[in-house]
Amino acid sequence: MDCRPFFFFLFGMFHHRSTMRIGTDAVLFAQWVDVKSFDNALDIGTGSGVIPLILSQKGVASVDAVELDADSCEEARRNFEISMWKEKLKIYNEDVRVFSDNVNKKYDLIVSNPPFYASDVKPIRDKKVMARHVSTLSFKDLLCSAKKMMKEDSRFAVVLPFYESRLFIKEAEYFGFHLQKEMQIIPIEGKDANRVNMQFVLNEVDDVETELFTIRNKDYSYTEDYKIFLKDYYLDF
Repeated sequence: MDCRPFFFFLFGMFHHRSTMRIGTDAVLFAQWVDVKSFDNALDIGTGSGVIPLILSQKGVASVDAVELDADSCEEARRNFEISMWKEKLKIYNEDVRVFSDNVNKKYDLIVSNPPFYASDVKPIRDKKVMARHVSTLSFKDLLCSAKKMMKEDSRFAVVLPFYESRLFIKEAEYFGFHLQKEMQIIPIEGKDANRVNMQFVLNEVDDVETELFTIRNKDYSYTEDYKIFLKDYYLDF
């Protein structure tokens, strides 16, 4: 196995032990999320910790991360410690359902790249599947846990496959969340969107901001929009 770190412009990180390796979803999502310089943020299911590192690069005040898998947690901890933002990054090896009951703080921003096989009934055979299976953390559990840790004006952002995103929006409405904006992500020009970044708030929203974003051209080269959007992170396209 190649265990060399993956390098971004301002940080490098290991992701070989994690249930969730570095991927387009997380990087695009973290860049898309609205942040403010005074934000105290929380990442639920951090994997190797790429989302907190990008949020730190964007200038948030602090980021806590919760990760159930012990190997992933230790890898994220290592990545935080070798980064220039180690003083404002913390990792907790805990189930978010327990964490949300015990944490003595509220967050301005909560983000998650959560389990997404909502319609999959296959058994959980390994850690990677567990990280992506709704039976380990249901949408209801995620929403309830997040809401406990939010202020009245907090934001809650998630990324999901398109079909599951429609289910999640309905579930979120039931728990008092309102969709504020979404980015529907098209993998290749001419295809349908297959991922959706969503940002929710607890206050009512007049108009939902929806945008379409294409990653690759028909010849599989990256679009100019994609290159510009992630220019602060990737060394090479």
